[in-house]
Amino acid sequence: MAAPTITDLRAYVLRGGGADYHDQDGPHWIDDHIATPMARYPGYRESRQSFGLNVLGTLVVVAEASDGSSGFAVTTGGEPAAWIVERHLSRFVLGAAVTDLSRIWDQMYSSTLFYGRKGLVLNAISGVDLALWDLLGHVRDEPVYAMIGGAVRDEQPCYATGARPDLAVEFGFLGGKLPLHHGPAEGADGFAANLRLLAEMRAAMGPDAWLAYDCWMSLDVDYAIRLAHAAAEHGLRWLEEPLPPDDYWGHAAIRKALPPGMLLTTGEHEATRWGFRLLAEMGCADILQPDVGWCGGLTELLRISTLADAHGLLVVPHGSSVYSYHFAFGQHNSPFSEFLMMAPAADEVVPMFHPQLVGEPVPEGGRLRIGQLDAAPGFGVSLDPDLALARPYHRD
Repeated sequence: MAAPTITDLRAYVLRGGGADYHDQDGPHWIDDHIATPMARYPGYRESRQSFGLNVLGTLVVVAEASDGSSGFAVTTGGEPAAWIVERHLSRFVLGAAVTDLSRIWDQMYSSTLFYGRKGLVLNAISGVDLALWDLLGHVRDEPVYAMIGGAVRDEQPCYATGARPDLAVEFGFLGGKLPLHHGPAEGADGFAANLRLLAEMRAAMGPDAWLAYDCWMSLDVDYAIRLAHAAAEHGLRWLEEPLPPDDYWGHAAIRKALPPGMLLTTGEHEATRWGFRLLAEMGCADILQPDVGWCGGLTELLRISTLADAHGLLVVPHGSSVYSYHFAFGQHNSPFSEFLMMAPAADEVVPMFHPQLVGEPVPEGGRLRIGQLDAAPGFGVSLDPDLALARPYHRD
């Protein structure tokens, strides 16, 4: 029997928290004096929103098939990505069979090389790719994890990212990852403050819980190495993304200089198998952290995972809610997952992409269970019908 064809592809935008989880109103730990590449400028140090981290908003991609099935996905990208989806990428999707995911991906990527390769264009490609996987799941009446080979474990342990890793341990998580608050521009006082917070959290968490620092591209090689060695006495499990993503040489140098037992992780802002090939072959990281909504979608994440596995590297995707969960349950080299604590004070477990997704599972006792992904076909979630969706562009 011939597969249904894709009959419509639409791109919408949303404001407020959700897939663009930095787009928060009011006080929130995720926007509280966090070290960034812009922190060298005092006027942009207190808030990441001050330099525009939330300007894009959420991109929602909806795909429909000739049998009446539909699928959707959310990622970041907002209006610029919506334009790319409607005016460029749609030509490779409409009329294609719902099973033609590899060909569609290759055409979207190859046709955008002259202005894409990473960043916003890959966000748009990722959104389309995830929507098409969701659509295929609805056509086949299967969850995505089953379509990519099935689960290799029944439970997925998680660590929590947020301002209160001590509370994360009480909730049952493996441990927690703190945002680094002070970078090189804040000198010795900032360096000392970073260590004080780490010491306070270690004392509150006990000796065995995981504790990591997310540096969000904000450091230089010297500062990162000094921080790692000073933090070793507090049992820092890993140092994450200390440098801008294009500095492969710097990441490799930091990794070689880390204290015994400490890991280097990165990849949140990397894209495609070619970017991750550089990270793997240059020895830049122990754990790769692609974001499935930014790196090229599930189609490309599966290739990245195979590449990483051949290099003996773990793949622990950055955030991404259900899109990461379905992937991770099926990969031997993804033995745990990240969970972003999106409550403003990081003091309760709430769905990561709330309020955009209905039926979004959350870890219970710090663990996800495979049965939580079986509630519905595809990625198992639906869009909140009360969302104020806007479609800023239409196909020509």
